[in-house]
Amino acid sequence: MMARMGEANITVYGIRNCDTVKKARLWLDEHNLPYRFHDFKQLGIPGQRIDHWLATAPWEKLLNRQGTTWRKLDADARTTVTDALSARALMLSNPSVIKRPVVEWDATPAPELSIGFEPASWSARLARMG
Repeated sequence: MMARMGEANITVYGIRNCDTVKKARLWLDEHNLPYRFHDFKQLGIPGQRIDHWLATAPWEKLLNRQGTTWRKLDADARTTVTDALSARALMLSNPSVIKRPVVEWDATPAPELSIGFEPASWSARLARMG
């Protein structure tokens, strides 16, 4: 199974210095899973990726309301986020407010998306993908 999984097409979206992203990348390395890393800080985030994520997961799950970035926003900015469209606008203008990591797993029959790092669910996902 691991040889086959080693060929997985995985893209990790996040910020290089984020502790959760570091843990996720280490987990992938320990499981010999190659992946591409897309750093929000250096590369930004394409609108079509956010559109795909919002079509796949609830905007409330993508928006990290627990993080420092959210807490540093002024109250007016926070109160304007009421739906997927307003969350999208905030995520495009301030990618650090996206919960990390966002991982696109190339799975059969269709690609899968995970938000955040949960080792147990990632292991279960690998078992399904294998």
